[in-house]
Formats: sequence, structure tokens, C-alpha cells
Amino acid sequence: MNLQNIRHIAFIGIGGIGMSALARYFRARGAAVSGYDRVCTALTRQLEQEGMNIHYEEDIGKVMKEADLVVYTPAVPEEHAELDYYRKHDYPVMKRAEVLQWITAEMVTVAVAGTHGKTTTSALLAHLLKCSGKDCTAFLGGIARNYGSNFLFGTSELCVVEADEYDRSFLKLRPEVALVTSCDADHLDIYESSEEVVRSFGEFASRLKPSGLLVTRPGLAFLPYVNIFNIRYYGLQGEVDVWAENRINTETGQQFDLVWPEGRLNGIQLPMTGAYNVENAVGAAAVALHLGVTPDFIRQGLETFAGVKRRFEWIRRTARYWFIDDYAHHPAELEAFLNAVRQTCGKRRITCVFQPHLYSRTRDFAEGFGQALSLADRVILLPIYPAREEPIPGVESSMLVPLISGPEVQLSEKNDLFDLLRQQPPEVLTTVGAGDIEELVDKLASFLDKL
Repeated sequence: MNLQNIRHIAFIGIGGIGMSALARYFRARGAAVSGYDRVCTALTRQLEQEGMNIHYEEDIGKVMKEADLVVYTPAVPEEHAELDYYRKHDYPVMKRAEVLQWITAEMVTVAVAGTHGKTTTSALLAHLLKCSGKDCTAFLGGIARNYGSNFLFGTSELCVVEADEYDRSFLKLRPEVALVTSCDADHLDIYESSEEVVRSFGEFASRLKPSGLLVTRPGLAFLPYVNIFNIRYYGLQGEVDVWAENRINTETGQQFDLVWPEGRLNGIQLPMTGAYNVENAVGAAAVALHLGVTPDFIRQGLETFAGVKRRFEWIRRTARYWFIDDYAHHPAELEAFLNAVRQTCGKRRITCVFQPHLYSRTRDFAEGFGQALSLADRVILLPIYPAREEPIPGVESSMLVPLISGPEVQLSEKNDLFDLLRQQPPEVLTTVGAGDIEELVDKLASFLDKL
């Protein structure tokens, strides 16, 4: 199918972060875009403002009958009525990953993968390329605040893609450059074991084109499964090719020196908190240097990067209280986030409102979540956000309570959260999770402003 022939396109699950980026791509090309999603969110409302027709009821009476292509996310059940209608009526139907493979096949693709860090790193890299004038098209897994979007339309042959390991989607890509930030176990509802997750990252890296480059951190478990030899390492220390030195915290973020064999940039002012974000910046810079971005533009890009929505996002920073929102939904992410909050907030009392994401993830990583949440001073657990899953007997947020050591722990429904915060107003409030907790953020900020 020729991209030029796609004039009408339908998305089932259009509100997903990856699906919405694809929808924006086709809308930017002038196609009429229609879609279904289960819930109305800030993102779907924005898509509607951009001219897309979205409905929120599973109703074959509302499907786009003239669709040239139908795209669906693997999170949608196979028995979905609209998906079933399109298949029975012989419409071209493709998974999101297949469409992304098709779009990027003729581009110079940089794929950024990892169970943590891939969204910030891919957004950083896209921003570096935009700042340098090299330009790029980018499909991101979060809203880049510099651009207010998870999709950037470019005129060059370069394409930055966030490569998603869920459903092994990233194995559809054949990039020229692959950047792997991490390969911790996740999605054990899809993979048979932690070892299978690691092997899958090795298979992804091995899909590089023959002249391709792998950029990654040394010592990651997937490396023994990689059958290529053109590897460049990055990190904060150790035997690496691109690294950071002299990292210090500042009032607005962090300062560090970026070093590589051919050069050095001293005193970069990165407006982001957390050592992991310096590491993300170094990884993005390593790829940008490989693509020919000059040091001056590396500095400019890193120092003007506004971050990604829901990645250590400051909602309020007043004399009375601080409020930070984050997408963390894996124990390693949650631990890194809360450590960064502690580093930033000092002795202020941290209240962490956490919404676990998926029954299977809560069950599989319960001890890790308990250990990470122990870094807060007060923990409020919301019910598990099910996403694509049916409940698992015995798996509830309450199972985390005995695993959290130290903080005061409370269970709460979303509607009761406001009363709990009124009774004990927070010094530092963090809302954390990958579910619909983000829908509470603006309401909570307004509520706390009035206390």
C-alpha cells in the first residue's frame, strides 16, 4: 500500500500514546482521521481539536466506512466489535507496530528502546536534531513539552522512533542506529520470563542494518545476545565512549561536563532533576554526535530541553507546597523518581500518591514496589488501574501495604483522596502511575491552592 493512497484512516485505541502519534502523522499528511477509544482524556480532546473524529462507544454504527486503512493497538481485545467489523468486511487492518515499520522502512531510523528512559531519551534526541537544523520526524512515547506533542513532523530523512518492547513491537523495526537505555524485566504478561525480556532486547539490537550502530550502557544483560560489533557505550562513569563528569545539582536542575574522545563541553546546564536524566542526556548526545550534530548545538539542545509531560513534571512549586507528577509504573522507575524527589526536596515531607498499573505487574513486582515506596514519608495507594486486564483474584493495592516499611500508608479511592489531603496537607505531593491518575492532577492543584 502506498502512503500517498491513504486518504481516510481509522484507529482503534486512538488515545494510546503510540497510536495518537501515528494518528498525528497521517493527519499531518492530510488524511481524514477517525478513531475509537474507551475513555475521553486530555490527549483525545486535543486530537479532536486537531480535526480528528473520535467516539467513545464501541459502536459499529460510528466506524469510518470509507477507511483505506485500519490501525489497532494490541491492547484492544480481539473480540472488539469494531475490529471484528473491519475484518469481516475485508478492510486492510494492521497493528500499530506494522504501520510504524512501514512508515520508517525508507527513512534513516534511530530507534530508542528500554524498559526505562526511552521516552525522555528519544525526546531529547529529537530536540537535539531539531535545534541543529538537521531536523527529523519523531514518534515519541510522551508529550515533548518544547513542542506540545508526541509527534514531530520533519522534512529530512531522519526519523526518531521510541521502540516499544510491549508485544515485542520493536522487533518490527530495522534501524540504522539503536539506542538501548535499559532492559529490566517488565510485561511478564507478554513474556514468559525475565530472561525472555532480555533476549528480546538482544534480538532488537541485532536487527540493526549491516552498517548500523548500537549505543548503550555497558554491562546491560542483553549484550551477550547481540550479534553485532559496532557498539558505542555511554554512561556516568566506567569504560565508556561518551560520559558525564563533575555532575552537581543546581536550583534549576543539574550541571555536568560532557566528554568524548574528540571533545568536551564544560558546564552544561540541564534543566532536569535526577542522575538518570543526565545519563539520558549523555545517551542522546552520543547518538547526536554520531549523526554529525556539532558540540554547540548539543549544548543548545540540552540546555533548552523542557522535558516530557509526566516525567518529573513540576505542577506547583510555591512557598507552601510542592507538587510533582510522574509516569513511573515500574519499581525501578519509582525508586529512581523518589530518590530524585528526595535529592531535590531535602528534609521536606514527601507524600506519594501511587496508582499501580496492571494487576499482573502489581503481582509480579510487589516486593519491588514496596521497597521503592518506602522512600516516601507518606504513601496513599489508589486502586489498581486495570488497563487491558481483567482482575486477578487476590491482587489488589492492599497487598503492597505490608511490603512498605517506614512511611505512613493509607488506601484510598480517587474521590476520597481530597479529604485525606485536607486532613493532612502535603509539603511535597507526588502523583505517580501510568493509569488515569493524570486526570486528577489539575483538580488536585486547584484544591491544594485553595486550602
